[in-house]
Amino acid sequence: MVERHRPLVKRRTDHFRESIRVRVALIHYWLVTMRGGEKVLEALCELFPEADIFTHSYDPGAISSTIKAHEIKTTFIGSLPFSNRLYKSYLPLMPLALEQLDLRDYDLVISSESGPAKGIIAPPSAVHLCYCHSPMRYIWNMYNEYRERSGLIKRTAMPAIAHYLRLWDVTAAARVDQYVANSHTVAARIRRYYGRDADVINPPVDTDAFEVVSDGERSDYFLMAGELVAYKRPELAVQAFNRLQAKLVVIGGGEMLGRVRELAGPTVTVMGSQPFAVLRHHYSRCRALIFPGEEDFGIVPVEAMASGRPVIAYGRGGATESVIPGITGLFFSEQSAEAILDAVPGLRGLVSNLGRSRHMRRGSG
Repeated sequence: MVERHRPLVKRRTDHFRESIRVRVALIHYWLVTMRGGEKVLEALCELFPEADIFTHSYDPGAISSTIKAHEIKTTFIGSLPFSNRLYKSYLPLMPLALEQLDLRDYDLVISSESGPAKGIIAPPSAVHLCYCHSPMRYIWNMYNEYRERSGLIKRTAMPAIAHYLRLWDVTAAARVDQYVANSHTVAARIRRYYGRDADVINPPVDTDAFEVVSDGERSDYFLMAGELVAYKRPELAVQAFNRLQAKLVVIGGGEMLGRVRELAGPTVTVMGSQPFAVLRHHYSRCRALIFPGEEDFGIVPVEAMASGRPVIAYGRGGATESVIPGITGLFFSEQSAEAILDAVPGLRGLVSNLGRSRHMRRGSG
């Protein structure tokens, strides 16, 4: 169940302070932006205020003060040229980089993974817990999609590199004592690719940070929010609303921002990255959130529902675990502009104001 995490973090932190000191290492794939994975890392930082953080690449200007308050150490990837920008190009070196980390001083190792993180070699006396946002999509469940969208050189190199990374990833999976998945969707991937069971704990979402406004304060636009990257399929929403000639506001940065701006017609407003206050304002005042990607969990739909707004989402992935069809939103069955066009009229059948708590009843144990 999605809950505010701060009180829980406070209680557990007090417990650990009162008991024997546990030396904790947090392993996170890279720290170059603040997205869902980094929000989980923030919660871990609050739970373990004296923990050290290890990562491949670190951009202090892009990371929150909560994370920066900890000692942050990089693997040798951080010393390579332009690592904050080209970190993905160094992916084949990351297994070696992780295995060079010296973690002998730690009793508890927590890896936060959707990029390479769990492949560290923990000391025999330590416990290694992996909070898995997803097994690496680009070598597992979305390998073909990533390869299709790559340039010629990368597309040619990907089969050999992905084969090597899969072999290492399965080997590294055996080094973990306990898996925690952010959704049942991801737990199923862990079982499929690693043959391991995982507990499910949804990522922290501060639902009280959002507001529900009256009908009179709402506007007539739809909203798409989040990082604009290929697997989230933002171009589908833009294409659909170009054809629908209805208003769509797009908030978010990322590698596809330029492409989305090129596609945008006169009824589509692309705002790029915005501060939280702007995003919060638009969540509560849109007609509905459009969510065309297949996500591991999907924090954005939960934030929209916490703002009292319905969600129109692709009916696969983590959104199916938080959105209740016919009550807090509706699903479309294929990733296409046509499917989004067909789904939008169904919005009229939903309640006009969802309230803060209804969507939270759909939880995971």
